[in-house]
Amino acid sequence: MWIMKPPCLLPRSSAPSSLGPGRAKGGDDEAIGRSRGGLRTKIPAPVDALGNPTGCTLTGGAASELVGADRLLPAIAATTVIAANGYDADARVLAPLRAAGKAAVIPPRRNRPVQRDDDRELYQARHLIENCFCRLKQCRAIATRYDQTKRTFLAAISCAAATILLH
Repeated sequence: MWIMKPPCLLPRSSAPSSLGPGRAKGGDDEAIGRSRGGLRTKIPAPVDALGNPTGCTLTGGAASELVGADRLLPAIAATTVIAANGYDADARVLAPLRAAGKAAVIPPRRNRPVQRDDDRELYQARHLIENCFCRLKQCRAIATRYDQTKRTFLAAISCAAATILLH
């Protein structure tokens, strides 16, 4: 016994798959990178002394934190920069900050050949950065990244950041 599908469910080979012309796949970097947990996007963002976001950029989940630092460090106006140990890089982070006359409070990595001293008391203020990201991720669209394009996801982050600044 053979069962035929109704004509409306049969695939159409000559009909277009969408109503309008689609854009070509690939080419654009949509800031999505594959990591151990799947497809991810990192949001490197500087935060002021009150824990309010002051800027933002997007990188793929497999990208290093230093990619975001390269984009954001020149625009930071603060005299002291507090960051996680993922930003412990002499040539890309510490040397440009020293050249600009800024103090860096970044704990050294464990595998660093020459360990630097860092200010543990001042590093405790880093919780303001984590608090900012917790407030950003209360917005469901940011926590789950429903947006397919980098432009619209960055716009959603900007709207959520503006809401944080207004409160």
